[in-house]
Amino acid sequence: MRYSELVIAAAIIALTTVGYATYVSTSGVPPAGDLVGHLLGIIGFTLMLLTETLYSLRKRALGRARGSMRTWLRAHIVMGIVGPYLVLLHTAWEFNGLAGLLTLMTAIVVISGFIGRYIYAAVPRTADGAVLEAQELNETLASLRLAEAARPGAMDEAARRARREIERRIRTLERQISALRWERRALATWHTIHIPLGMTMFVVAFAHIAAALYYGTLMR
Repeated sequence: MRYSELVIAAAIIALTTVGYATYVSTSGVPPAGDLVGHLLGIIGFTLMLLTETLYSLRKRALGRARGSMRTWLRAHIVMGIVGPYLVLLHTAWEFNGLAGLLTLMTAIVVISGFIGRYIYAAVPRTADGAVLEAQELNETLASLRLAEAARPGAMDEAARRARREIERRIRTLERQISALRWERRALATWHTIHIPLGMTMFVVAFAHIAAALYYGTLMR
Protein backbone atom coordinates (compact mmCIF):
# COMPACT_ATOMS: atom_id res chain seq x y z
CA MET A 1 0.00 0.00 0.00
CA ARG A 2 1.29 3.45 -0.90
CA TYR A 3 0.82 5.88 1.97
CA SER A 4 0.49 9.63 1.63
CA GLU A 5 3.53 11.67 2.58
CA LEU A 6 1.38 13.34 5.25
CA VAL A 7 0.58 9.95 6.78
CA ILE A 8 4.27 9.01 6.76
CA ALA A 9 5.23 12.31 8.40
CA ALA A 10 2.46 11.92 11.00
CA ALA A 11 3.65 8.38 11.82
CA ILE A 12 7.26 9.55 12.31
CA ILE A 13 6.10 12.45 14.48
CA ALA A 14 3.92 10.12 16.56
CA LEU A 15 6.83 7.73 17.18
CA THR A 16 9.13 10.63 18.00
CA THR A 17 6.56 12.06 20.40
CA VAL A 18 6.25 8.75 22.22
CA GLY A 19 10.03 8.54 22.60
CA TYR A 20 10.26 12.17 23.71
CA ALA A 21 7.44 11.79 26.23
CA THR A 22 9.08 8.65 27.63
CA TYR A 23 12.35 10.51 28.09
CA VAL A 24 10.61 13.50 29.70
CA SER A 25 8.76 11.23 32.14
CA THR A 26 12.05 9.85 33.47
CA SER A 27 14.56 12.69 32.99
CA GLY A 28 12.53 15.84 32.46
CA VAL A 29 12.43 18.13 29.45
CA PRO A 30 15.86 17.96 27.77
CA PRO A 31 17.46 21.43 27.66
CA ALA A 32 18.47 22.70 24.23
CA GLY A 33 22.11 22.63 25.27
CA ASP A 34 22.41 19.05 26.53
CA LEU A 35 23.15 15.94 24.47
CA VAL A 36 19.53 15.01 23.69
CA GLY A 37 18.61 18.62 22.95
CA HIS A 38 21.59 19.00 20.65
CA LEU A 39 20.77 15.76 18.82
CA LEU A 40 17.17 16.88 18.25
CA GLY A 41 18.38 20.21 16.91
CA ILE A 42 21.09 18.72 14.69
CA ILE A 43 18.83 16.07 13.17
CA GLY A 44 15.95 18.51 12.73
CA PHE A 45 18.11 21.20 11.15
CA THR A 46 19.79 18.64 8.88
CA LEU A 47 16.40 17.44 7.65
CA MET A 48 15.34 21.04 7.03
CA LEU A 49 18.55 21.71 5.13
CA LEU A 50 18.05 18.58 3.02
CA THR A 51 14.47 19.65 2.41
CA GLU A 52 15.66 22.85 0.77
CA THR A 53 18.52 21.32 -1.23
CA LEU A 54 17.79 17.77 -2.41
CA TYR A 55 14.50 18.45 -4.19
CA SER A 56 15.92 21.56 -5.86
CA LEU A 57 18.97 19.61 -7.03
CA ARG A 58 16.73 16.83 -8.38
CA LYS A 59 14.70 19.36 -10.41
CA ARG A 60 17.90 20.69 -11.94
CA ALA A 61 19.54 17.28 -12.43
CA LEU A 62 21.13 16.73 -15.82
CA GLY A 63 21.45 13.35 -17.45
CA ARG A 64 20.07 10.27 -15.75
CA ALA A 65 18.53 11.30 -12.44
CA ARG A 66 17.60 8.83 -9.72
CA GLY A 67 13.95 8.58 -8.69
CA SER A 68 10.86 10.29 -10.02
CA MET A 69 10.00 13.89 -9.21
CA ARG A 70 6.94 12.62 -7.35
CA THR A 71 9.10 10.47 -5.04
CA TRP A 72 11.48 13.33 -4.37
CA LEU A 73 8.58 15.68 -3.69
CA ARG A 74 7.13 13.22 -1.15
CA ALA A 75 10.51 13.01 0.60
CA HIS A 76 10.72 16.81 0.48
CA ILE A 77 7.36 17.13 2.24
CA VAL A 78 8.13 14.46 4.87
CA MET A 79 11.46 16.04 5.81
CA GLY A 80 9.89 19.50 5.69
CA ILE A 81 7.40 18.45 8.38
CA VAL A 82 9.52 16.17 10.58
CA GLY A 83 12.57 18.47 10.61
CA PRO A 84 10.77 21.51 12.05
CA TYR A 85 9.04 19.31 14.64
CA LEU A 86 12.41 18.06 15.89
CA VAL A 87 13.66 21.64 16.02
CA LEU A 88 10.59 22.55 18.06
CA LEU A 89 11.45 19.78 20.55
CA HIS A 90 15.03 21.05 20.58
CA THR A 91 13.88 24.45 21.92
CA ALA A 92 12.77 22.84 25.21
CA TRP A 93 9.70 25.10 24.87
CA GLU A 94 11.71 28.28 25.39
CA PHE A 95 11.21 30.89 22.69
CA ASN A 96 13.42 33.81 23.65
CA GLY A 97 15.75 35.76 21.38
CA LEU A 98 16.93 34.14 18.15
CA ALA A 99 15.40 30.81 19.16
CA GLY A 100 11.97 32.41 19.36
CA LEU A 101 12.41 34.21 16.04
CA LEU A 102 13.63 30.99 14.42
CA THR A 103 10.62 29.08 15.75
CA LEU A 104 8.29 31.73 14.36
CA MET A 105 10.02 31.70 10.97
CA THR A 106 9.95 27.90 10.87
CA ALA A 107 6.21 27.86 11.59
CA ILE A 108 5.59 30.38 8.81
CA VAL A 109 7.66 28.36 6.31
CA VAL A 110 5.88 25.11 7.25
CA ILE A 111 2.45 26.74 6.84
CA SER A 112 3.60 28.17 3.51
CA GLY A 113 4.74 24.67 2.51
CA PHE A 114 1.30 23.23 3.21
CA ILE A 115 -0.26 25.95 1.06
CA GLY A 116 2.19 25.17 -1.74
CA ARG A 117 1.43 21.45 -1.52
CA TYR A 118 -2.27 22.17 -1.89
CA ILE A 119 -1.72 24.36 -4.95
CA TYR A 120 0.74 21.86 -6.46
CA ALA A 121 -1.71 18.99 -6.00
CA ALA A 122 -4.52 21.03 -7.58
CA VAL A 123 -2.67 21.58 -10.87
CA PRO A 124 -3.71 19.00 -13.54
CA ARG A 125 -0.93 16.48 -14.25
CA THR A 126 -0.08 13.66 -16.60
CA ALA A 127 0.63 10.15 -15.33
CA ASP A 128 4.36 10.86 -14.86
CA GLY A 129 3.62 13.87 -12.67
CA ALA A 130 4.40 16.61 -15.18
CA VAL A 131 2.12 19.61 -15.27
CA LEU A 132 -0.32 19.55 -18.16
CA GLU A 133 0.49 22.36 -20.56
CA ALA A 134 -2.28 24.72 -21.57
CA GLN A 135 -1.21 24.23 -25.19
CA GLU A 136 -2.09 20.52 -24.98
CA LEU A 137 -5.55 21.33 -23.66
CA ASN A 138 -6.08 24.00 -26.30
CA GLU A 139 -5.10 21.59 -29.09
CA THR A 140 -7.55 19.00 -27.78
CA LEU A 141 -10.24 21.64 -27.54
CA ALA A 142 -9.60 22.77 -31.13
CA SER A 143 -9.84 19.17 -32.36
CA LEU A 144 -13.20 18.70 -30.65
CA ARG A 145 -14.56 21.93 -32.08
CA LEU A 146 -13.40 20.89 -35.55
CA ALA A 147 -15.21 17.57 -35.15
CA GLU A 148 -18.33 19.41 -34.00
CA ALA A 149 -18.27 21.76 -37.02
CA ALA A 150 -17.94 18.79 -39.38
CA ARG A 151 -21.21 17.26 -38.20
CA PRO A 152 -24.04 17.43 -40.83
CA GLY A 153 -27.14 19.54 -40.18
CA ALA A 154 -29.61 16.66 -40.01
CA MET A 155 -28.45 14.19 -37.39
CA ASP A 156 -29.87 10.98 -36.06
CA GLU A 157 -30.12 10.23 -32.35
CA ALA A 158 -26.65 8.66 -32.20
CA ALA A 159 -25.12 11.71 -33.86
CA ARG A 160 -26.97 14.03 -31.48
CA ARG A 161 -25.66 12.07 -28.51
CA ALA A 162 -22.14 12.30 -29.94
CA ARG A 163 -22.52 16.04 -30.37
CA ARG A 164 -23.73 16.47 -26.79
CA GLU A 165 -20.72 14.48 -25.60
CA ILE A 166 -18.42 16.72 -27.64
CA GLU A 167 -20.06 19.83 -26.19
CA ARG A 168 -19.74 18.43 -22.67
CA ARG A 169 -16.08 17.67 -23.27
CA ILE A 170 -15.49 21.17 -24.63
CA ARG A 171 -16.99 22.73 -21.52
CA THR A 172 -14.86 20.47 -19.32
CA LEU A 173 -11.69 21.43 -21.19
CA GLU A 174 -12.53 25.11 -20.96
CA ARG A 175 -12.87 24.79 -17.18
CA GLN A 176 -9.58 22.87 -17.03
CA ILE A 177 -7.77 25.56 -19.03
CA SER A 178 -9.18 28.30 -16.82
CA ALA A 179 -8.27 26.41 -13.65
CA LEU A 180 -4.80 25.57 -14.96
CA ARG A 181 -4.04 29.22 -15.70
CA TRP A 182 -5.17 30.31 -12.23
CA GLU A 183 -3.33 27.52 -10.45
CA ARG A 184 -0.07 28.10 -12.31
CA ARG A 185 -0.25 31.82 -11.50
CA ALA A 186 -0.93 30.93 -7.87
CA LEU A 187 2.01 28.49 -7.84
CA ALA A 188 4.33 31.11 -9.34
CA THR A 189 3.21 33.66 -6.74
CA TRP A 190 3.71 31.11 -3.98
CA HIS A 191 7.28 30.42 -5.16
CA THR A 192 8.16 34.13 -5.03
CA ILE A 193 7.01 34.22 -1.40
CA HIS A 194 8.07 30.79 -0.11
CA ILE A 195 11.68 30.82 -1.33
CA PRO A 196 12.63 34.17 0.33
CA LEU A 197 10.89 32.99 3.51
CA GLY A 198 12.97 29.81 3.49
CA MET A 199 16.19 31.73 2.87
CA THR A 200 15.39 34.14 5.71
CA MET A 201 14.68 31.21 8.02
CA PHE A 202 18.07 29.66 7.27
CA VAL A 203 19.86 32.96 7.80
CA VAL A 204 18.26 33.14 11.26
CA ALA A 205 19.04 29.45 11.85
CA PHE A 206 22.74 29.86 11.03
CA ALA A 207 22.87 32.97 13.23
CA HIS A 208 21.30 30.96 16.06
CA ILE A 209 23.81 28.12 15.58
CA ALA A 210 26.73 30.56 15.54
CA ALA A 211 25.47 32.25 18.71
CA ALA A 212 24.93 28.89 20.42
CA LEU A 213 28.47 27.77 19.56
CA TYR A 214 29.96 31.06 20.66
CA TYR A 215 28.19 31.37 24.00
CA GLY A 216 27.89 27.67 24.74
CA THR A 217 31.39 26.60 23.80
CA LEU A 218 33.86 29.39 23.21
CA MET A 219 32.73 31.52 26.17
CA ARG A 220 33.00 28.67 28.68
